[in-house]
Amino acid sequence: MKKIIAGAILVSSSALSFAGNDLAGCGLGTAVIFPDANEWHEHVLAATTNGTSGNQTFGMTSGTLGCEGANGPLAGAQKFMDDNMDQLAADSARGEGETLAALAEVIGIDAQDSAAFNATMQSNFDSMFSAEATSASAYEAMKSAMASDASL
Repeated sequence: MKKIIAGAILVSSSALSFAGNDLAGCGLGTAVIFPDANEWHEHVLAATTNGTSGNQTFGMTSGTLGCEGANGPLAGAQKFMDDNMDQLAADSARGEGETLAALAEVIGIDAQDSAAFNATMQSNFDSMFSAEATSASAYEAMKSAMASDASL
């Protein structure tokens, strides 16, 4: 009985941590079951549903279930670019390199498309990595460059 009570406290405390932000994260509980949650207990239930039904991974990967925002294939790209801006600029200028390969992996570029990705990054170097560039502006320029390349 003590194990059951301890388990219930553990599950509810993790769900309560989501409720304090007025957001229960993304997933089935937030997007479908409790889309208009206003009360704390609705946020707790939505967070519990999101956490226990195993659908957040699907939502983050597919960009559905309220996980569209910064999630999806380019979810980690801006953070990666923020952390590796100088080396990424150097690799992009050359059209090859470890940091460029790592970025391709972060955003899910298939191995057969890595040469096209590297070439796109190199040919769009000036628009991505100007003297005034920030990781956010480089990220937006990268998205534009990729959108204009049919193979990417």
